[in-house]
Amino acid sequence: MFAAAFAGLLPILAGAAQSQVRWTVDPKVSLAWWQVSPHLNHLWATTCPNEPSWRPGDNRSPGWAIRPDLKLPMNGNNNDDDTVHVPLFPRDRVHPVCTEAVQGSIILPDTVTWRGASGEIKVLADALVTGEGMRDVVMHASLQTKNFPDLRFTLDSLVGVTRRGTELVGTAMGSLTVRNLIKPVVASVRAFPDAGGIRVLVKWSIDAHELSSEWTPKLKFLGLGAKSNLWHWFFMGADLVFRPEALGAN
Repeated sequence: MFAAAFAGLLPILAGAAQSQVRWTVDPKVSLAWWQVSPHLNHLWATTCPNEPSWRPGDNRSPGWAIRPDLKLPMNGNNNDDDTVHVPLFPRDRVHPVCTEAVQGSIILPDTVTWRGASGEIKVLADALVTGEGMRDVVMHASLQTKNFPDLRFTLDSLVGVTRRGTELVGTAMGSLTVRNLIKPVVASVRAFPDAGGIRVLVKWSIDAHELSSEWTPKLKFLGLGAKSNLWHWFFMGADLVFRPEALGAN
């Protein structure tokens, strides 16, 4: 899922093409998120609520400081799908303010062809917050975080890789583990140099009916939008910063 990060540092790695390189997530500047469509001006979450470019939605708990320029959509409370502005409040700059909720690494045996890449990214599910206390309680209960504290992303392969200037884009083939359920994931990936490493933006989606029937079946019993078919799409993704570490010659 995150192999696109390797390309952005290819010039640096050119002299180490015969070495394995481990790419490690910097947890202080990395985050995961989700968003529902229609989002109804409140259905989104992040593991980095201290990020200045993020804001909670309507009916939030007290105590949030929100930038005045972070406006909610005028039609956000309507039952209108928005699959373009996802995430609704993307990070504009990297700040070292995140809860250390994202960990993991990828090992790349071949820095030239990227063959044999493998690795895993873990997200602490309890770190996901919407900004409204009771909504967060329901979210964590649905994910059964006491019994299954981590969401796990596994990279299998990267396909369709192309370069656009200093950026690399491609499609990641992998799997996501939620509770004890493992499901395949096909995600879009964009990678570029940033924050002293490689920043990787990844995003995927599923039908919201699949979310409530398979991923988090407890949602069906809570009388929420998933049960009344108000939710159409569920998006999840990450904004990660990777840093390389040479492991030695092959």
